[in-house]
Amino acid sequence: MDTETLDPMDRLIAERACERLIVQFVHELDLGDPGAVADLFTEDGVWEWALDDRRVQGRAALRAYFGARPADRLSRRICTNVLVTLTSAATATAATYFTTYRVDGHTGDGYATPRIPTQVGHYEDAFRRVDGRWLLSRRSLFLAFAGPTERLGPAGLR
Repeated sequence: MDTETLDPMDRLIAERACERLIVQFVHELDLGDPGAVADLFTEDGVWEWALDDRRVQGRAALRAYFGARPADRLSRRICTNVLVTLTSAATATAATYFTTYRVDGHTGDGYATPRIPTQVGHYEDAFRRVDGRWLLSRRSLFLAFAGPTERLGPAGLR
């Protein structure tokens, strides 16, 4: 099906569903249950770092990978410049810029003192509609800037 023949409302709904997945992904990592991001992927979904050999495929592997996040990690991801492109009635792609602020060793008391971002880059996503629900089929992470995750000491909190 040519995407130009899609009803404009159907196009908007599909684009919004994909945008919501992008936001829900970072929300779960930062404020929710990191392992739950697996449910945002198709059964055979893939998470990969484009310039690394890191590749995780399938919901069970994704749940284990993201669920292994350190319990003392404090992170906030800021996503901008989201551009969703419908490629058919059941597929789409997107590019999203992101900035990640992250530290380990956070006790949950107080806040971390300001620091530079740990990562700045973009995601390239592929989406597929499965049983009426839009899901990520692939998320590739591209880093323009990156550094190690800092471990807080007692002086890192206020």
